[in-house]
Formats: sequence, C-alpha cells, structure tokens
Amino acid sequence: MSGFKEPNFSDRQKAAQRARQNILEKFRSRPGPDDPQVQARTAERAAVAAAREQARLAREAAKAEQKRLEEEAAAAETTRIAREKEEEAARQAALEADQKAKRDARYAARKERSKKKK
Repeated sequence: MSGFKEPNFSDRQKAAQRARQNILEKFRSRPGPDDPQVQARTAERAAVAAAREQARLAREAAKAEQKRLEEEAAAAETTRIAREKEEEAARQAALEADQKAKRDARYAARKERSKKKK
C-alpha cells in the first residue's frame, strides 16, 4: 500500500486558485437580470408576494369585522342587562307598593274594627 502524500504549499496554493476560479466561473455563468427566465421568476415572485399581501389584508379586514360584531354584541348585551335591571327594579317597586297598600288596608280594617267595638 502506498503511503499518503501530504500536499505541499504549492499544491495547496493551486487547489485554492482552482477553487476561486470555479467560483468565478459559476458566478459568470449565472444568467443576467435581462434573461427571460430570470424575469419570469421575478414576475412569479412578485405575483406570489401580491397574493400574500391581498390575503393578509383580507384576514385583517375579517378580524376587524369580527371585532366590530363582537363589540356590537357586547353593547347589546349590556343594554339588555341594564333594561332587565330596570324592569326588575320597577317590578320590585310595584310589589313593595302593592304590599304596602295591602298592609295599610289591613291596618285600616283593624282600626275600623276597633272603633266599632267601642
């Protein structure tokens, strides 16, 4: 088995130069911005970005509409609760007035009975 030949400085320098040259060739072989494929990809990316933006705006509009509906529902619920409290207070006042009237009638009847006894 032959031994491993360690590369010397000039071999390493040549390998580095070849690597730089390969990178440069790869960069030069890239199509320019006026190439139809590049323009097609750019237009496709712009269309996708526009579609994403439209979808984002639609989501935001839907969220705003949902929030508005929730606020309206909350306001209606608050109004309903306040109306129920007012109705309950009115019923309670009517009940108290009715009870007072019955109590006064009993009191008056008792007074009337005591006057008749004497």
